[in-house]
Amino acid sequence: MLAQEPGVSGGGDAPIALPGTDGPVPKGQTQPAKPDLMLAEVYTPGIDLSDYWVSEKLDGVRAYWDGQRLITRAGHVIAAPDWFTAGFPAVALDGELWLGRKGFEALSGTVRRLEPDADAWAKVRYMVFDLPASKDPFGRRLSALRALLAESPSPYLTLVEQSRVADHAALMARLAAVVRDGGEGLMLHRDSSLYRGVRSADLLKVKPYEDAEARVIGHLPGQGKYAGMLGALLLEDADGRRFRIGTGFSDAQRRAPPPLGSLVTYQFHGRTEQGLPRFASFLRVRELPQEAIRE
Repeated sequence: MLAQEPGVSGGGDAPIALPGTDGPVPKGQTQPAKPDLMLAEVYTPGIDLSDYWVSEKLDGVRAYWDGQRLITRAGHVIAAPDWFTAGFPAVALDGELWLGRKGFEALSGTVRRLEPDADAWAKVRYMVFDLPASKDPFGRRLSALRALLAESPSPYLTLVEQSRVADHAALMARLAAVVRDGGEGLMLHRDSSLYRGVRSADLLKVKPYEDAEARVIGHLPGQGKYAGMLGALLLEDADGRRFRIGTGFSDAQRRAPPPLGSLVTYQFHGRTEQGLPRFASFLRVRELPQEAIRE
């Protein structure tokens, strides 16, 4: 039977912190301000690629290092072990906590714990791609990052590889290779861009499909082999559009679906005239509601 109230079943007895919610923060920590991060638009053919650096789009957890602690995109402290961040520079960094390709689910569980799991964190890397406090254009920030991270003794700090492509065909070939090897897509970062906490064409994501986020507002029952389980999620996006998604779920997710109030990511291929996603499919839970915190 589908749960009627939001909930989550966690592993072990460790309390869970939920990035993107107003949940608890680690003991002794204060709630930080939400960081102003650069946000990406979607790449479209025709853009002059000569002014862009290309890197892999990492399927991880965005994390802002303020010089002392790691903070989520929503402005919540990540309870990383002290030894993990030892040797991180005392300047702001923008990056992604990463467990490798296809590692998002395990990483999400690791990052949410208020009591860090040392064995799990030992596998995580902080993949750095920008210097938020710098006033230089990205090309110079990248050079500064290379020098800065070369001096760090931390084995958990890694600079995201950046390279160039000649044209759209080369970009698509690079995308196909990354996706074939299990990657999610690519990122384009304009060489001449300043760091601004807005969504703009200075940062672009390149994927074989589009993705977006929406809030879970209902569970629709399944039929046939899915009787007694989830049939589809009823979602509402930021513009108030409501739609259903019935594909992309594992059997485990159908038995214990994302709780009401969750923010989920879905993939799709274009939109209808009404703005609804075409061929939408569930990808993952990005944020759990406050009620899902297990004390």
